[in-house]
Amino acid sequence: MRHYLFLIFPLFSPGLGSDIIDGRKSKENSMLYMASVQNKNGHVCGGFLVSEDFVMTAAHCDDQDPTSVVLGTHNLKKVNKDMKYKVKKKCKYPSYVNIAKGNDIMLLKLSKEVQLGNRMQLAKIPRSAANVKDNQKCRVAGWGFTRTGNGAPNDLRMVDVSIINQQVCRSRWGRLPANIICAGGYGTNKGFCQGDSGGPLECNGIVVGIVSFNRNAICDYPDFPNGYTDISKYLPWINQILRSKD
Repeated sequence: MRHYLFLIFPLFSPGLGSDIIDGRKSKENSMLYMASVQNKNGHVCGGFLVSEDFVMTAAHCDDQDPTSVVLGTHNLKKVNKDMKYKVKKKCKYPSYVNIAKGNDIMLLKLSKEVQLGNRMQLAKIPRSAANVKDNQKCRVAGWGFTRTGNGAPNDLRMVDVSIINQQVCRSRWGRLPANIICAGGYGTNKGFCQGDSGGPLECNGIVVGIVSFNRNAICDYPDFPNGYTDISKYLPWINQILRSKD
């Protein structure tokens, strides 16, 4: 399902259910923190494990009514009951309204703790400001579409993207929500697509961003940067949620 924003940013569209454009199949022993956020019909968003019982994703993924998370596999056709975790609680950032207004971040509390090992590891997130540099090479991963209108793959795919200067990004979009990192989708044919929402933007081994939006659900790019929520701007809230007992 595609969603379009007509209020403040008429071109913004969530990367819901997101896949990777011009990417490659991920190695089995890489990105062991990756999560498939699912509803009763299957995969709707990406996510990543940030503690033994919390997965981080995009707040707009809640529009798809996620009920479970799959961890420990790169192939969504090879899922057993031990890989599936029910969502016990959804924690959206309190001031989130919609993608156009930013704050597109959510934590999903799992019904039981994950046993870390050779199939599942925690993502490393920033401890302070992300400080990504213009043109820095990063990577994004997901199970989303590989082209506009194409179906989603079963295998996790990833692609290298470059950080885009904030002024350049703002000039293309006109306006941007606060706390956004721009990468890929501009001056290149590489980036994310519908189905990759909530997935990680990883730079130098640190997950600095969450897949948030692209242009009108058009994935074959050429002229608009992709938008990611800057995780480092939400660290006090994240740490408060991760320490909570309920």
